[in-house]
Amino acid sequence: MKEEHEVKPISGWLMLFVMIALIAVAVWMFVHLDENESNIWIPIVLMVLAILIAPGLVVVEPNGSSVLLLAGRYHGTIKESGFKWVNPFYSKRPISLRIRTLNGDKLKVNDLAGNPVEIAAIVVWKVKDTYEASFEVDDYVQYVTLQSETAVRHLASLYPYDAEGEEILSLRRNAEEVSAALQKELQERLQRAGVEVLEARLSHLAYAPEIASAMLRRQQAAAIIAARQKIVEGAVGMVEMALDRLEEYKKLTLDDERKAAMVSNLLVVLCSEHAAQPVLNTGTLYG
Repeated sequence: MKEEHEVKPISGWLMLFVMIALIAVAVWMFVHLDENESNIWIPIVLMVLAILIAPGLVVVEPNGSSVLLLAGRYHGTIKESGFKWVNPFYSKRPISLRIRTLNGDKLKVNDLAGNPVEIAAIVVWKVKDTYEASFEVDDYVQYVTLQSETAVRHLASLYPYDAEGEEILSLRRNAEEVSAALQKELQERLQRAGVEVLEARLSHLAYAPEIASAMLRRQQAAAIIAARQKIVEGAVGMVEMALDRLEEYKKLTLDDERKAAMVSNLLVVLCSEHAAQPVLNTGTLYG
């Protein structure tokens, strides 16, 4: 398989000067032809040469290129910007080397758990190899668009939207890891088209509308349970600390029944959502 190779063309300004000079000489000779017209072929040849020079002039913009073909064969790529001249029989195919951004459409796909989600991605890319971009695929821009959509669909099926536990990667919580995986897969898919993926990130992620409300309630319930677990763990630690401190100073001796009552009261106070109301024991009415 052929690879891209860069050619160094002649300055276009030089050849433009030569073309103008040939035209000027040819016109002068036509004007000053004498009665002997045997030398009329000389200005004609000069005009033909000037006409042949003109198609070889080409302008290459900064971060642009021009692929050169002759009789269906690849002869190189001009990447140096400026006014250049090449073989006039070359056909020229301009290809931009500028960085481009693909803002993908929202796609409805199923995640690893089978939940329908809406997902979209932004891909930053540029052409790296003009030969592959020109001849390995039919339309490299359309190829990037279709392969990006395919990669996003495949990526969404590999991860759940959300997951319990730090060891499981999810689309919502592990954005950096998911974006890195998307960029790697895109680069593998677009390598054959001579395209370099500079960045790939998710731009939209949400549950599909038909399950959004149900999944929102599920997330709220999971958040409440997680918060309650933290509160209970903290309360148990505080109760253990209180009992240890009492036993350490030995200023108050409690039997098992009173310890159980104190633990119960402390847990109620610490785990309650509302401020605890103190109850004072003032003794009994009858001694």
